[in-house]
This record gives sequence, structure tokens and C-alpha cells, in this order.
Amino acid sequence: MVAFSEIPDRIKRLEELAYNLWWSWHPEARALFEILDHPLWKKTHHNPVKILRDVSSERLKAVSGDPGFLRRYDGVIKSYDQHIGEKETWYRRRFPDLTDQPIAYFSAEFGLHNSLPIYSGGLGLLAGDHCKEAGEIGLPLIGIGFLYPQGYFHQRIEADGWQEAVYRPLDVDQVGIKPVLSPESGRLLVEVPVGQRTVTITVWQVQVGRVCLYLMDTDVEENAPWDRELSARLYGGNQELRIRQEIVLGIGGVRLLRALDIQPTVWHANEGHSAFLMLERIREGVASGKSFEAAAEGVRRTTIFTTHTPVPAGHDAFPPHLIEKYFSSYRKGLGLDQEKFWALGRHQEDWGEAFNMSVLAFHLSDRHNAVSRMHGEVTRQMWQSLWPEMEKEALPITSITNGIHVPTWVAPELNLLFRRYITPDWVNQHDDSFIWQRVFDIPDHLLWETHQQLKRKLFAIIRERARISWAQDRSDPVQILAAGTLLNPEALTIGFARRFTAYKRATLIFQDLGRLKRLLGDLWRPVQLIFAGKAHPADEVGKHHLQQIYRLAKDSGMEGHIAFVENYDMHVAHFLVQGVDLWLNTPRAPHEASGTSGMKAGLNGVPQLGILDGWWCEGYNGSNGWTFGTPADRSQEMASDEAQDLADAEGLYRVLEKEVVPLYYTRDTDGIPRGWIQTMKESIRTTTPTFSARRMVKEYAEGLYAPAAIKERPLKT
Repeated sequence: MVAFSEIPDRIKRLEELAYNLWWSWHPEARALFEILDHPLWKKTHHNPVKILRDVSSERLKAVSGDPGFLRRYDGVIKSYDQHIGEKETWYRRRFPDLTDQPIAYFSAEFGLHNSLPIYSGGLGLLAGDHCKEAGEIGLPLIGIGFLYPQGYFHQRIEADGWQEAVYRPLDVDQVGIKPVLSPESGRLLVEVPVGQRTVTITVWQVQVGRVCLYLMDTDVEENAPWDRELSARLYGGNQELRIRQEIVLGIGGVRLLRALDIQPTVWHANEGHSAFLMLERIREGVASGKSFEAAAEGVRRTTIFTTHTPVPAGHDAFPPHLIEKYFSSYRKGLGLDQEKFWALGRHQEDWGEAFNMSVLAFHLSDRHNAVSRMHGEVTRQMWQSLWPEMEKEALPITSITNGIHVPTWVAPELNLLFRRYITPDWVNQHDDSFIWQRVFDIPDHLLWETHQQLKRKLFAIIRERARISWAQDRSDPVQILAAGTLLNPEALTIGFARRFTAYKRATLIFQDLGRLKRLLGDLWRPVQLIFAGKAHPADEVGKHHLQQIYRLAKDSGMEGHIAFVENYDMHVAHFLVQGVDLWLNTPRAPHEASGTSGMKAGLNGVPQLGILDGWWCEGYNGSNGWTFGTPADRSQEMASDEAQDLADAEGLYRVLEKEVVPLYYTRDTDGIPRGWIQTMKESIRTTTPTFSARRMVKEYAEGLYAPAAIKERPLKT
């Protein structure tokens, strides 16, 4: 094992590069680490820190004298320095007086790279993409979250199809994080009141381009054993553990920033998990001599709350006894009695009166947004009771549709095509809709060959994972087949990769097994399905849906046309969204807040077949994919969920049989599906600029961040 001190001076900055996730969305930087040791690159799932620790010193010495490698290295370092040191960013040009006004972005999870498993799904991936793009355009964003030493669970599927959650400790020496140090005492330690106890947190730093992300960790010797485990797992444990985590995230996050002498101008709560940050800021104001209302008004003016959840049960809410246990002393610092404190978050849940974190966030912020236009309508209807005197359309809840960080999710092979036919500098202009008209200049045969290459890569990774599972002697032969080893690279391949929960309806396509078998088993026009995703460990319904699909994947009657890819993560997601032919999205409308997986597929020329819900209400234009099922505004008319499922399944089968399958298999004399490729190109043209994180973060900057920052600045006299 190589110590970083052994890296030759000529290539010493490889270490700096490995510790800034900038490398993860720059192909030339990724290539540097792959060249060092290709088998190790694959084995580590693209983790440069681990590569630098495990590669031999002889290999490092060899490349430090290789002119070809050094040319690549110098080019990457030059690009890196130009990016990190760039002054003329979009944000500086647009808001020159605000570039030194920090924006604190709080989120319970961040999906940055698969080597750092501190995310569970869409919320975390969105937060990660938000941070990456903020750095790209020069936004002075600072991220606050948790380290989660055990991360989110690794998924293992048993022979009967039941999901087992396996937790693996994170080796902090093998990932791109560093401890935050205090000039006086070594490791920075911050104390947080959690009920009657004080919990100590230590802090780790992740560099994401120009954005710094601080991750809190309670696993320090100053804490009792039960407090050391407080931040161990993402979304683990019961309600009591959850409220303790959210106290640390919100209150601890504010105290962390104060300890670092960072004074944000704007505070952004990404979902209600971090809403306690607003209470802590009010407590600071009261401690300085302000009344509660004066302090609260200052907090409201500078706080942004983004809600991602269109399902009432998905919003965190705590019973009275937990609120009393953990805030009976704290509320005194706010100058509030029990009733006034309770009023900040009071909400009637199905199970009784509770303290709702989203209600707290709405009450203590002036700017609120949903994450798609449809979600905005649903959110205004859901929370109209908070503004009883206002019409629903006038409620102060706007919407900014989610977007994806395009450089992270685009396939390297497509990147080369775009550089050739769109513009060499397409990455820096990708939110400009005009340049994407040139996608139709890409020769059909080149786009088709590129897609087939990506499809082969997907099947290769599926076979490799199945081989590893077999070699580890933990799978019976039928499980190996269910993992996708029988998939046909020539068949129309449909991908579904989502969190397994009831409203996403992963099993919708199995409503009529006889009809589905005929569709899959057509000798001349075969279809196959690839599923991936995790169910929350406490979601029994989601786990049963997963088990149902896994059993069908093992069923010989399906002839190997169904596969389930175990342990879905960012690494697998890249291959899926780039390599399938069609992306399937089947939520029960209007329960999809946004949904970014279809955006990632669309960017890569993979059209979506989906319910008109979330982002697809805005994204679908009649030529870039397909839709089916009950519109969101009519779903309430259905007699029951079962009736809606039957109607939607009928629509799904009909579109597949009459439109999708015929178009895919209509080929010219060269074997190229010209009509399908037109849909692919239209998918790229419409998805890339409009549903990019660049467009999204610019909207946050112009519509929310800048107005809050400008309002906060003292008036000139």
C-alpha cells in the first residue's frame, strides 16, 4: 500500500485532485486514475483515493516519467486550476455584489459519488447535483449534512426474493473526505444540546469543485455509546432517533457554521429534516436581546424552504411527548411557553396531533418552493390550511423544477459525439436550448452505434456483478439467472430503477401476466425488463413489491426476459440510464414530486414512457417519449386504487404494443430504426437544457437566493 508521501513530486497533485470531487464529472481527470491501474479502477468502483492508497509505488514512479501520462496530467491540472480559480463566473456577472455572501444549504443526504454512501435516493442525488452546479456557476454555497459512518444500507436479495439490509462501516481513510481541524485543539468539536444531554460532533469536509460540504459525525469518544451511534445510519431507527438526528442537523449545523466563523446571508432547508436550524437562529437573536417575533422575522426573510414530498405521510411529524422531552428546556431560550412553541409546528396527522417539521419550516421562512409545476399545485392544496384566508392559487409556494448535473450523468461516449456535432464547448453552454437543435446533425448510424455500445456496457456490468456474486458462493444458479445473465442485447430493453414504495407502482406492468408474457416472448420483437432499486428497511409493502418482481425474474415462464439488479447505487445508475432503450415511470398521480431518473435517461437519448406526473408533465412534448394512464387531475375520479391500476396498466400495454415496440423494430435496409432515433434525438434536445441543474440553480439564484440576500443587506443611509 502506497502512502501519499510516496507519490513522486512530479505528479504530487494527484492527491489534491483525488480529494476534490471535481474529478468525478471531468472525463480527462477520471482517465488519469484509470490509467494508473485499470483493474483497480474497476475494483474500487472508480475511487481515486483508494487507488492512490493501493497502487504500487513502482507504478507511480513509472507514470511520473511517462511523457504521455505527464501531458495528460498537466492538461488536467491546468483545467482544474482554471476552474477553481475562475473569477468571471455567471453568478459574479449576474450578482456582483453578492459573491461574498454565503448561502448555507442544509440537507439530510447528499448523493455525490458512490464511494461516499451518504444518500438513499432522489433527494440526496438532487442535493449532490445542486452543490456541483452551484460551484460551476460560482454560487457561494456551503453544504451542511451528516457523514453517516454506516451510510445507507447495502442491499442483498435472498433466494426467496426478500430484501436484506446490510450495513458496512465506512473507512474514512479510503474516501475523499478530510477532518476539519481547530487551530487550538486539533479536531474541531461542536457541542449540541439534545434534550437534557449535550452531544459532541466532529466535522468532516468534502470538496465538490468550488463548493465545500461539511459533514457532521457524533462518533467521538466524548459521547456516550448511544450518542456515538446517533449519526451512524441514514434514515435508520425509530422516531426518537429521527428527532435527535434532526436536532443535530439543524441546531448542530448552525453551531458548526458559527464555530467556523461562517456567517451565511441566506439559509436553505432542503426538505423539513433540517427545519430546527430556524429555531436555533431565532434563539441566537433572542439571546442578543431581540424579542421572539423580531428575531423570527429576521430569520423568515433570509430562509428558503424546499419541500419534495407530495404525500402527507412523508412529512416528518413528532408526537407531543417527544417534543416535550427534547425541547422543554430549549424553548425557554426562545422566550416561548409550551403552547406557543407547539403552535409553530402543530398539525393534525392521521394518527393524531403532532409537531410537523414542514409546518415549522413554512412558519419560519418567507420563501417556499416545490420541485415541479405539478408538485407546486399539489403542495398548495396540501398546505392551504396554513393560509386559510388566501385562495389556493395565491399561496406563497412557488415551484422550481428539479434538474440534473449534466456533466455527471452524460455518457462519455455521448460527450464525444456532442463535442463533435453540437459544439466543442457544449458542456459550458448546455442550458442554451438553441445549440441543441444541432443534435439532428448527428448521423443516425453514429448515434445508434453509440447507444449499442452503451447497451453492451450495461450488459457487461450486469454479467460481471452476477459473476462476482457466484464467485462469493452466496447465490444459487437461479439467482444468477435472475440477475440478468440471460438478457438479449438485441431485444428492446426497458429500465425501471426507483425506490420501491407503494406509490411508485413498480409492479404495474405485471397486472396482466398473460398479456405481458406475450409481449416479452415475441420471437420477432422481444422485450425485456431490468429492475433495480431498494425498499426502505421499514417499508414492508415496498419489500413485498420487490419480492414479487424478483420471483418473476426467477420464473422460467418469463424465459429470462426479466432481471433484477441488486444493490442499486450511483455506479449502477450510470449504466442503466445510459444503456437501456426505454425508461419506465409508473407513479400513482399526483404522487411524484419531480423524478429525476427520467431526466438522466433522456439526456442520454433514452426516451421515457411515463405517467403524466412530476417533471414529465413539463417534459413530454408528444415526440420525445410516450405517456399513458390517468392524468393527475383526474386520478381522484377513480373509484379505487385498484381501478386506477387496471386502467393505467391497460394504457401501458396498449402504448407498448401499438406504438413503442413497432417503432423500435421498424428498421431500414441498414438495420437502423430511423423513427426511434428521431425520438432519441428529440429526447436529448428537449431534456438537456431545460432539465439541467444549471437551469435549476440559476432559477434558485434569481428567484430565491438573490432576493433573500438583497433583502437582508442593511439599507444605505
